[in-house]
Amino acid sequence: MCKEESFHQRQGFDALFTMMSQGTPEQREMVQDAVNRWWWPSLMMFGPPDSESTHSTQSMRWGIKRISNDELRQKFVDATVEQAKVLGVSLPDPDLKWNEARQSYDFGAIDWSEFWNVVNGHGPCNRERPAARVKAWDDGAWVREAAIAHERKKQLKTKAA
Repeated sequence: MCKEESFHQRQGFDALFTMMSQGTPEQREMVQDAVNRWWWPSLMMFGPPDSESTHSTQSMRWGIKRISNDELRQKFVDATVEQAKVLGVSLPDPDLKWNEARQSYDFGAIDWSEFWNVVNGHGPCNRERPAARVKAWDDGAWVREAAIAHERKKQLKTKAA
């Protein structure tokens, strides 16, 4: 699985590199716009700060998690800043700077209100998700029906034999 994810990460980086180095001004603007929109949600993706993460301590104790949310977020920032430099995009964090003492990047405070809003069911897509699930279930009815019919046919053959 790690190899698979590494492939996708590299593929994405290569596509962005091509757009930033050989693309049109519009493509470069699209990449920068995406970075501007997704930077903070990407940092939130690792979960709430360790001090506010309800299950992190227990998950670490049980071995479900090996690295805390804050540590993962820091690794992501440290790697991403270097990738952004190579790509030539700027990250939308005015507080982002190298911390020589820690040998890591310091970054600005995350506004967790958006994260908690989504987690508590009030995000921009929260109403759309249930409708999409119902549609997928309804659209997939023929597949389930075909699978059931196939299984019945197989059972009839087995009984006849």
